[in-house]
Amino acid sequence: MIGRLNHVAIAVPDLAAATQQYRGALGATVSDPIALPSHGVTVVFVELPNTKIELLEPLGEGSPIAAFLARTPSGGIHHLCYEVDDILAARDHLVGTGARVLGSGEPTNGAHDKPVLFLHPKDFNGTLIELEQA
Repeated sequence: MIGRLNHVAIAVPDLAAATQQYRGALGATVSDPIALPSHGVTVVFVELPNTKIELLEPLGEGSPIAAFLARTPSGGIHHLCYEVDDILAARDHLVGTGARVLGSGEPTNGAHDKPVLFLHPKDFNGTLIELEQA
C-alpha cells in the first residue's frame, strides 16, 4: 500500500538557521519557506536525489510543533511521510486494521498541495506517520 518515502520531517527551533546550515555546511538545495497556517507550521524542503528533508518550525501559538519543541528544544525528527496512490482507500484500510487517524480523519492539503493524513504514533512504533496522495 505505501509507496516511496516522500520526506523525513525535522522540527527546528530556527528555520532560517537550519536552512543556512543545510545550504552552507551540506551544500544542499533548499526551497523558499512555505507558511501553512492550517497546519501551524512554516516549512522548507531540502532536495535530495532520492527524497526530501522537510524542516519545519512553529507558526502561531497553537502549533503542534511548538509542543514538540517544548519537549525537545534543539529539535529532532518529527515524522515520516509515505506516498500512497489513493489516500481514502489507504485510510479505510488502516482504520480497518485498528490504526488511528489523527484529526477529523478527512484529508487536508499539505505543503505539496496534495491530500495528507497523519497516523497516531502509538500505532506505528512511536513514529508519527504522514500519508500523502501521490
